[in-house]
Amino acid sequence: MATDTATRETATLGGGCFWCIEGALRHLNGVSRAESGYAGGHVDNPSYEEVCGKKTGHAEVVQIDFDPSRVSYADLLRMFFTLHDPTTKDRQGNDVGPQYRSIILTHSPDQERVAKEVIAEIDASGIWGAKAVTEVVPLTKFWPGEPEHQDYFARNPWSGYCRVVVAPKVAKFRKTFADRLKKGAA
Repeated sequence: MATDTATRETATLGGGCFWCIEGALRHLNGVSRAESGYAGGHVDNPSYEEVCGKKTGHAEVVQIDFDPSRVSYADLLRMFFTLHDPTTKDRQGNDVGPQYRSIILTHSPDQERVAKEVIAEIDASGIWGAKAVTEVVPLTKFWPGEPEHQDYFARNPWSGYCRVVVAPKVAKFRKTFADRLKKGAA
C-alpha cells in the first residue's frame, strides 16, 4: 500500500553501521522507505571511503519515510534506541569513529522536541546504565549512500559482518517488535 505524501514524515537516524539500522527499520509497519546514506558533515556528496576516513564529519545514517498514523515519530525513536548503544561516543561495538555516532537529524522543531523528550525518557529509565550522548541536530543535507549499501543485509546475509553483527540485532528487533512489523517480515 502506497503512503500518501500528505501523511508521510521523514526521519534521519544514525546509530552505528547503517546496515543494522536500515535492516531492522525498513520492515516496520508504516515505513515506506529506508535509505542508507550520510549526514551531519561538511563535505558535499561524500563517498563511503571518505566517510570511513573520519575527516568529513558525516555519520552513517538511515533516512526513513513513514506514516505517523501507523508508527509515531516517538515510537520510531524508541525502537531506534533498541538497535544501538546511545551512551558510547563515536562507537558501536568494534566500530569506532565519528561516522558511528548516535545522532538524530531533525526535520522540524517538533521532531527536535520529541527527540529530546524520548532521550530524557530513555535516560530516566536507566536501561542503558548511563546517559545518552546522542546528538540532536537539524538536518542540513542527506547524501544517499552508494547502491551497494542499500538493503545490504537482505542482499548479503552470509557476509561475516552481517552474520556476526547485523543478524543478531535484526533478529532481536524482529522478536521484540513482531507485532509492529509488516506482514511476512518476522
